[in-house]
Amino acid sequence: MLNSQKPYLKSPKQQPSPLVTKISLDIKDASLKPVLDEFNQLISTSPQNMRIPFRDEMERFLVMFLDFIKNKSAKIDWDKVSSPSPNNILHYCQINQNNTSNNHLLNKLAVLKLNGGLGTTMCCKGPKSAIEVKDGLTFLDLTVQQIEYQNKTHKANIPLLLMNSFNTDKETARILKKYSDSSVEIRTFNQSRYPRIRKDGFLPLARSFDADSSCWYPPGHGNLYECLNRQGLLDELLSQGKEYIFIANVDNLGAKVDINILSHVIDNKIPFLMEVTEKTKADIKGGTPYEHNGMLGLLEACQVDKENLNDFMSVKKFKYFNTNNIWINLKILKQKTSAESIKCDLIVNEKIHENTGEKIIQLETACGSAISSFEKSKVLVVPRERFLPVKNCSDLFIIRSDLFDIKNGELIPNPARMFKTIPTVKLGPYFKNFFDYSRRFISSPRILELDHLIVSGNVTFGPDVTLKGTVVIIAPEGCQIDIPHGSILDSTIVTGNLRLLEN
Repeated sequence: MLNSQKPYLKSPKQQPSPLVTKISLDIKDASLKPVLDEFNQLISTSPQNMRIPFRDEMERFLVMFLDFIKNKSAKIDWDKVSSPSPNNILHYCQINQNNTSNNHLLNKLAVLKLNGGLGTTMCCKGPKSAIEVKDGLTFLDLTVQQIEYQNKTHKANIPLLLMNSFNTDKETARILKKYSDSSVEIRTFNQSRYPRIRKDGFLPLARSFDADSSCWYPPGHGNLYECLNRQGLLDELLSQGKEYIFIANVDNLGAKVDINILSHVIDNKIPFLMEVTEKTKADIKGGTPYEHNGMLGLLEACQVDKENLNDFMSVKKFKYFNTNNIWINLKILKQKTSAESIKCDLIVNEKIHENTGEKIIQLETACGSAISSFEKSKVLVVPRERFLPVKNCSDLFIIRSDLFDIKNGELIPNPARMFKTIPTVKLGPYFKNFFDYSRRFISSPRILELDHLIVSGNVTFGPDVTLKGTVVIIAPEGCQIDIPHGSILDSTIVTGNLRLLEN
């Protein structure tokens, strides 16, 4: 069942004051008047039927902008940062694992997947959720299958919400037609579209409402709270008897509904729960929970001064990182969004414009940083299998391998692997493009006994290849290495120009 939400739906009770009046009250710096004038000019280019919602959206952006002006670095006071105290940390192994009698609680739950990202890191066009990850199934296919199974097995009615961006909304709507006969109620809504600003002068790149898409950006997933409330979805979920929402990235294949976690959240009246897992070397730059005056917060690498980055990345001070799997009490969320009391830390993302080379700024927020707005919030240390993201083709290599099977949309670890740890895989630039990757692997190698894999240069793999231990394959510039059908590489270094062709 499909039901799409218009991106600019407004409550008829909302009558915002004129932009200049509201914003000018906070502007004390006369040098910012040209910025405000530019935004008013931008608003004047919008269609009449979009004028008010577009003005509101630009107003919300300018509130973020003023916050940025007050604290341009957006760096955190390192002296106020400490690792979370034990009373704020829960461990998955310590919560009740026998909650099958609580399956009725699933009717109180909604699932929200963050679907605003494109597949650009793997050189794909369109929503990342449309990439085939295993057995011909996409991220979205697996998500829908999981919820279908939960609903059918437990006679529940868990709806699926997708937060799209202007980059993914149109294509997602087309893709969702394939689920028109699904028993899962699927809702979509759009996050905000904010203007990129020039680093020099802070003026927006966009000169008109319908400016090229490269002039705009989705402002991070911290935007979801405001969008859920403003577009009426929070009220709708509450009216349907939903009391909790599970939020996760659509590309995290380990982020499934867990009745044990849901039961624990409900039984212990936890308003906001963030799932974290232990850091590995691959995670040292990921966001980490911290504590200040007894309240939890989320710290991102970009908020840390250079002199403190080593401390931030060290597992001695911060052992865990945020998986972005989040459980929230909807009634409390409604109270806080209505009171505008949810505060997400500002992230200043400096970039180079992909077309012009100009230095630009994007002001963003992360949904996990809202943890500081919820009293009695907790972090839950979960097993690594609840964090299986596919950010690049090295991650895709692992998911497509024999390390995992798929059952009811869920990735099931292969019990034949002796160790629970996932191999470290680093594929070079020749494998960055999804289509090049698919061409270079005729089929996925068997890696049940693999520890480490490094592949660099022009390398191709034939079918039925087995990799064990530590395998390093390096083809120098101008060379090519072909790994033939049926090869077994066990703790091996292969380098040079090896055209291993079959007879």
